Amino acid sequence: MSLLRMAGVLLAAALTAIALPAVAQELTIGLRSEPSSLDPQYQNAAANNQIALNIFDALVARDDKLLPIPGLAVSWHPVSDTVWEFKLRPDVKFQDGSPFTAEDVVFTYERAAKVPNSPSPFTMLTRQITRLEVADPLTLRITTAAPAPLLPSDLAGLPILSHTAAAGGAPEGKTTAELDRGEGLVGTGPFKFVEWKRGADLVLARNDDYWGPKPAWTKVTFRPISNAVARVTALTSGDVDFIEDPPIAELPKLRKDPKIAIAQTPSGRLIYIALDQFAEPTPGVPDTNGKNPLKDKRVREALSEAIDRKAIADKVMDGAAEPAGDFLPWPASGTRKNTQPDRYDPANARRLLGEAGYSKGFSLTLGAPSGRYANDVQIAQAIAAAWSAVGVKTVVEASESPAFFKNRDEFKYSAYLAGWNADTGDLSNALRSLVATPSREKGMGGNNRGRYSNPAMDAKLDEASRTVDDKKREALLQDASKLVLGDYGLLPIQFEMSLWAMRKGLTYAARADQMTLAQFVKVAK
Repeated sequence: MSLLRMAGVLLAAALTAIALPAVAQELTIGLRSEPSSLDPQYQNAAANNQIALNIFDALVARDDKLLPIPGLAVSWHPVSDTVWEFKLRPDVKFQDGSPFTAEDVVFTYERAAKVPNSPSPFTMLTRQITRLEVADPLTLRITTAAPAPLLPSDLAGLPILSHTAAAGGAPEGKTTAELDRGEGLVGTGPFKFVEWKRGADLVLARNDDYWGPKPAWTKVTFRPISNAVARVTALTSGDVDFIEDPPIAELPKLRKDPKIAIAQTPSGRLIYIALDQFAEPTPGVPDTNGKNPLKDKRVREALSEAIDRKAIADKVMDGAAEPAGDFLPWPASGTRKNTQPDRYDPANARRLLGEAGYSKGFSLTLGAPSGRYANDVQIAQAIAAAWSAVGVKTVVEASESPAFFKNRDEFKYSAYLAGWNADTGDLSNALRSLVATPSREKGMGGNNRGRYSNPAMDAKLDEASRTVDDKKREALLQDASKLVLGDYGLLPIQFEMSLWAMRKGLTYAARADQMTLAQFVKVAK
């Protein structure tokens, strides 16, 4: 009898072992917003792009630190300053069984300009391309109008469609409406389309013939839950297994919950302070006889050293931020591993203000958006208190985002808090937008509303934009960044954390681009 009982126990255990994975292989994810379309070229927006990268692959992928890695291309190199050659991955099949070749890449890149009514077109990634040459089925050469060192990184944002499955009667082939119904929605990615009910669930199934590592999940359901607190409730009640962007106010409770795990990493979103270094007098500084104190480097340094970035990250952000000493977190291209945030030294800040002739301080208005970034008003208030403590009497003028950005763009702030979100792991875009000398003709300084200008930095950045040798280009970007940071041309404050919460027993490789990719959600070992 004991042997029979033992056999029964072993049989039950075996059946349980068989049954459990079937349950574990289904994953439900709570999204902060649903995609506007499943057409991977309709709108270049985060909610759309992350869904696309569950179904499709790009030639170049990005790792969790935003660095380019092989995707459907196993290698790439510049043949000349304006020609890149890509070697494609062999033996890759689309989800309908058809082979992946260079013809699919050409179809995809040419389609980008043909998709009508795109709110945010992908031509921003393809407009530099002047010629696509298929040398053989697994070799593609791309010619650009000018040196394009960021081309491989840009191509990471262009998932590849099947030129046969996505063909159709419209100029773009299958229309956006057809792709939204799943018609021609065929990729090489880890999951296949099953169904989508707009405003409700998007269901995908595992692609068992995927060329890469096999995902843990046979079925993935993406469920839009726009209210952040409702997402947390759905997770803690077991309605979903995994959520993105849990609210900061809920983090202490979630971290104490033994049934919940948190994944986080510094994101590419920089929160910074910009200072008016152009106007004289400057708005919001009423008591300096028309002089703009922010044009003095010692004043800018003093304002930076008055800020306790660690205290803001720990207390205001509940640990959901990392103090910033650069425009992007290391190891993004152009950053330096040893770069540290400015030191917190209020005594030296007072000394510097005195040296600059402001021993009695001055008054300042700090502009800030309300609700655009995580805890933006609270961060601005903490900075205002720190500046007031060293003698720069600061008040915060917080506005809803439309009003704030209108005021900012009309140069109504002498100092303002804002954010910049990197879409590549490369420093050049941030430098070009935030601190390059403003020039509409050159496309420089589009968000440089402090009107900072440093010709030496501009020259480094311009040379980097023409340099396709990665090591030389990275050195140029490092030099450009050092010039700005050493001049206190902009004050980096923190990197927001990319955050996810999930039921205990799951893990996620937290990504700096804040994307939720189901193939990287795994069962903990």
